This record gives sequence, C-alpha cells and structure tokens, in this order.
Amino acid sequence: MGTTRWLDDDEQRTWRAFLAATQRVREELDRQLQRDAGMPLAYYQILAMLSEAPERTLTMSRLARTTRSSASRLSHAVARLEAKGWVSRCQHPADHRTTLATLTDDGLAELEAIAPGHVEQVRLSLFDHLTPGQTRQLQEICRAVLEGTGEGPVPAD
Repeated sequence: MGTTRWLDDDEQRTWRAFLAATQRVREELDRQLQRDAGMPLAYYQILAMLSEAPERTLTMSRLARTTRSSASRLSHAVARLEAKGWVSRCQHPADHRTTLATLTDDGLAELEAIAPGHVEQVRLSLFDHLTPGQTRQLQEICRAVLEGTGEGPVPAD
C-alpha cells in the first residue's frame, strides 16, 4: 500500500461541490420526468439512446454500457418499457446469444412528446447557470474525466 494522497482544501471544496451539483441536477431531471411522464431519468436515457441508434436498435450489452447500467438493472427497465409498448426485444439473427432492444414507433412518439419538457429542465438545472465559456470548460472537464478513467475517446457530438 502506498501513501494516501489526501485532497487539499481546494480539491475537497471542488469535490463536494461536484457531488452536490451533479446530484442536484439528476434529482431535478428525475423529478421533472416523474411528474410529466411518469418515468425515471434512467428510462428516458434508454429511450433517447435507442432513438439515436441506427434503426433505433442496440444490443442489450451496448445499451447497458451507453446508459452506464448493470445488465440486470437494464433488463428490468427494458422489461417495463416493453410492457408499455415502447421497446421491443428479440434475439440477434446472427448471434442467438445476443439480445437486441429496439425503440418502437410508440416509444419514439412518447420520447418526442416528453423531450421538450426534459430539455427545458436540463436548461433550467444546468445551462442557464453557465456562460458559453463555462459550458465548453465543463464539456472538456467531463471528457477528460471519462477518458482518464478508461472510457476511451468520447464522441464530440
């Protein structure tokens, strides 16, 4: 074991501010989606990621990585979305060990209906508090953290 690299006072303030800010933003987004659409933020993220995928389809493992979810948690969430008719699952035609998740037309319609309220909440919770320069800095910081933790290159868009 090595020597503990304790946080200095400035790092400690930054760390605590980061935790509080990210938790506050997630709570506000989750609250808005629960109120307006009856779904948690995690479900919205699944729908959004599928909507951006080719043919609105991803493997369950890729969807889990993209949404930063465990396989079991994602499977439970997709089952709920499937029960609503917003997502469908099937085996990959070339690899029967792989399951595909697809955003249905009804799921896309639901996403399109709730997206304006979600985007407004994102603005209220985060971007309305930042200058354009701070927004660019935040993006650079987030990319550096993700790349530094082995996530590899983060797409620019």
